[in-house]
Amino acid sequence: MVEVRLKTAADRPGWFVSEERHRPSSPLNRWRMTGRTHVWRPPTDVYETEVTVVVRVEIAGMREEEFSIALSDRYLVIRGQRPDVPERRAYHQMEIFFGEFMSEVELPVQVVAEEASAEYQAGFLRVTLPKALPKKIEIQD
Repeated sequence: MVEVRLKTAADRPGWFVSEERHRPSSPLNRWRMTGRTHVWRPPTDVYETEVTVVVRVEIAGMREEEFSIALSDRYLVIRGQRPDVPERRAYHQMEIFFGEFMSEVELPVQVVAEEASAEYQAGFLRVTLPKALPKKIEIQD
């Protein structure tokens, strides 16, 4: 099955044209419209240093206010919607995704949510999460 985003005059996000073979013996291809939403995942790196976990998402063409970042236990969810240009055009090659995206990451360790920070610069969103380090307990005499 081949999926291609269909741009209409109303630019209805989530509509696709799909080509699929209904029967292996049939040489004819059929086209159909589907109403599935298309949420894509941008390239995402997760790495750690001695004191932090860093999640870096490559997502050019956005503004800071277009991101939604949520942390629940050890799951970080980054969502947003990269707008498409409304002009009509005929693609010869299409590799840049537009529309709604989501990157969900299971963090390798517990983090301190209250001290998390995020910055967006040069097409990269970087979320820095300080590790929840074990508390050292002193034995008293």
